Amino acid sequence: MRTIPRSTLLLLVIAVVAAGCAQASSAPAAGPDPTDWEQVRSDAEGATLDLHMWGGSTEINRFVDEVYGPRLAELGITLRRVPLADTADAVNAVLAELEAGRTTDGAIDLIWINGENHATMRQAGALHTGWAEQLPNAALVDWEDPAVALDAGLPVDGAESPWGSAQFQFVHDTTRTDAAELPGSYAELATWIEEHPGRFTYPAPPAFHGTRFLTQWLYELSGGAEAWADGFDEDAYEEAAAELFAVLEELRPHLWRGGETYPNDIADLDRLFANGEVDMTFTQLPAGIGANVEAGTLPDSARPFVLDTGTIGDHHYLGIPVNAAEPAAAMVLADLVLDPELQTAKLDPANGWGDGLAIDVERLADEDRAAIDAVTAGFGDLALPPERLAEVRLPDAPPELTDALDRDWERVVRQQRPRS
Repeated sequence: MRTIPRSTLLLLVIAVVAAGCAQASSAPAAGPDPTDWEQVRSDAEGATLDLHMWGGSTEINRFVDEVYGPRLAELGITLRRVPLADTADAVNAVLAELEAGRTTDGAIDLIWINGENHATMRQAGALHTGWAEQLPNAALVDWEDPAVALDAGLPVDGAESPWGSAQFQFVHDTTRTDAAELPGSYAELATWIEEHPGRFTYPAPPAFHGTRFLTQWLYELSGGAEAWADGFDEDAYEEAAAELFAVLEELRPHLWRGGETYPNDIADLDRLFANGEVDMTFTQLPAGIGANVEAGTLPDSARPFVLDTGTIGDHHYLGIPVNAAEPAAAMVLADLVLDPELQTAKLDPANGWGDGLAIDVERLADEDRAAIDAVTAGFGDLALPPERLAEVRLPDAPPELTDALDRDWERVVRQQRPRS
């Protein structure tokens, strides 16, 4: 079953939640006070914490269950991971509860969230705010870094606590595509697709990697990410989107299966790549593809690369719904994931994830910094050098832009109808 499109959801959010709050007998309860950490820990003891998160990666799921689960158990908290096909499912569930007047004892205690889903919940007043910067381990986070303080251009304002960081990268197979032949821009990629018919595709938006792939292309056509620094501009979008969708239509017959079908998500694209049906896939992991190679989902000969014109980097977060049944336990996990030992473990591809750091290494003790350095030294050529990623890093787009892309892709590419 498809979720409500994000563009439609954003239009409905305020009316839906306002109606629900009008019917509710009381406002959502205030969250625990993270400055009284002893009380938070006491309130959390004995809780079952329902963490709702994208469940499309077996390796990430295992890491959450086998690393965080036992650590929470030591604190008297039972972790119940609830897998999602799309984070919007959890957002819809919280909004439906609030509409129905369920302002306490909600089914969701914590959501793995960022981007449009964060914006949607903030518009609805559906997230606890003001707590994230008060966690004990929040002192290790560089809250002045715009990549942390802004989520898709919207100030976090303590409504989310960072869990990790990511940056979009392409992946090729060195046995099929020589590094000298790789595109350095979307303009060059379009040429490459035409010259290699049937060997490229991308996940269908609103799948995350598909939307991000198109967002970067729109950046290039609109003069760069800086064109969106002041927020969404409808006229600028119309101009760039007209060019983007014209290019996509021209390239359609050169895509895998003639552009008549698209992978559902990155896992589907990885399978096509590993099976030799297409020559490129994507990753978001700053630590590279070592975990994927180790798990056998990508071949040993796979290597990441980025476009010279830049790729989007951002953070991902944990958010607490205003009606969470166990907000204290949610804060305990949000604090736990910032522990330097666990951030280092998450960074290490040998542990199955390879996710980027949410903490600032300059704020760490020498032994913690040395542990991170030891992990990064072992990445090898299955990861790009951090300085290369920093060189091409672009900020995320306003949520209105990605919503518009998802809407137009569904209409123009999937349904093959005019944009307007």
